[in-house]
Amino acid sequence: MTAPIPGAPGPPPQFPVSGALRIEPADMLATQNFEDIHSDSGSDIGDRRVSVASSNGGGSEAGSTSETVRAPMSAQIPGPPPPPPSNGGLSIAPGLVRTDSDNSSIRSTNTTATASGRHRQNITTLPNGESLEMYRQNAKKSGDPGVQLDFAKFLIATADTVMDSDPDPKRAKKTQDSLYAEALKWIKKLSKSESGRGGAYPEAMFYLAECYGNGSIGLHVDHDRAFTLYVQASKQNHAAAAYRAAVCYEVGAGTKKDYARSVQFYRKSAALGDTAAMYKLGMILLNGLLNQPKNPREGITWLKRAGSQADETTPHALHELAQLYEGKGETNGLVIPDPAYAHDLYRRGAQLGYSPSQYKLGVCYEYGLLDLPIDPRRSIAWYTRSAEQGDPEAELALSGWYLTGADGVLKQSDTEAYLWARKAADKGLAKAEYAVGYYSEHGVGVKSDVEEARKWYMRAAAQNNKRAVQRLKELKGFSGAAQEKGRSGNWRKDGANANDKDCTIM
Repeated sequence: MTAPIPGAPGPPPQFPVSGALRIEPADMLATQNFEDIHSDSGSDIGDRRVSVASSNGGGSEAGSTSETVRAPMSAQIPGPPPPPPSNGGLSIAPGLVRTDSDNSSIRSTNTTATASGRHRQNITTLPNGESLEMYRQNAKKSGDPGVQLDFAKFLIATADTVMDSDPDPKRAKKTQDSLYAEALKWIKKLSKSESGRGGAYPEAMFYLAECYGNGSIGLHVDHDRAFTLYVQASKQNHAAAAYRAAVCYEVGAGTKKDYARSVQFYRKSAALGDTAAMYKLGMILLNGLLNQPKNPREGITWLKRAGSQADETTPHALHELAQLYEGKGETNGLVIPDPAYAHDLYRRGAQLGYSPSQYKLGVCYEYGLLDLPIDPRRSIAWYTRSAEQGDPEAELALSGWYLTGADGVLKQSDTEAYLWARKAADKGLAKAEYAVGYYSEHGVGVKSDVEEARKWYMRAAAQNNKRAVQRLKELKGFSGAAQEKGRSGNWRKDGANANDKDCTIM
């Protein structure tokens, strides 16, 4: 089992470490994305009771190999910790994170990034010069708005590479601006009602709205224009545009907040097959968000539809469904708990790169949840996958594993334990802040410093961490001699008992 870190209640999330050595469980595939996990059972690291007198957390039960799970983290720790990060912000731009009412960042399916990537690859076969001119003439002759929009995207992709390919910065900037201007001219033409046989081209309107949303291709950020274009494109049944319009109404970007209209657009987008809209609508109805009455039956139906077409950009529904089949949430008896199916859904989400699902699997293999065997090797591997994406819960969980080590799987290291906890604490995770305070007080992986420990305890206490509050009271009543003992005491050699509160770090 992983090691406890004082007062920190549950396992952690994300960050790539140089020289990482992974264990690849048989059921793990390539990874990628993100989001918050809301789990009660098994995620409280306060359950981790490990004798600090032992350097081997007894976590070798299911680990059959002697391969090291992760190479040491070579990270430079900065000075005084910054304040906890704030939630925040809206980004309507393509591929950027945004925060919604259900605290989940999701992206609507769209072709912008794919098309851009495709054109970026074609730059090698269609460089500037005669080939570019041939492409331009072909686009002019073509009456197909799709071909013309593809040419505009190609110009943008070409412009994005000019600064790196031209040794003359001034000439490169001039060329880039020229390409952006030409691309914008094409896109605006396609976005106007007179373009093409069937009126304005919805994909062009959507693409232009994205550019206004993130201020790309030389445009200033303009949410008002972006919103107008999203609505216009949605009138032509553009699913992703309808989704973006729903987000605008929800958060008040480019228009006034209007939850009723937001739900209308989410419904339209979901009906048009947008996976992110299906997920969002499912969460709204399941939890009664945006002033909507709870409707578990319809909400679960939409989540199942979203889960059936989940991919790397929209794996969220799989995780939410897994929680329902784990027995969490109110379903009015519509979902019968099924641990095996819940595990399968978490696994599918984790394989799509969803950090909370990866973290959850780490918890399951650590504590033997969902009828799974306790397997330190797989637990550490999944925590590592999640931590590589910067998940502070997974980072703290790895700190616990390094604190005790796992026979034949992970070598014990106080230094690594401190570094991983510090990484999570720098992101504002209260229990990680308490852990760093504990490490600093007792000299675990870092030089003992009671004043430094006090700073971290205060940060954790500011987030209502009860153990930090209690520890600050104890330190306040300590005499100078007692504080000195705290600095020099070796918590491993002092015969601490695994049932002692102070031994439980997480």
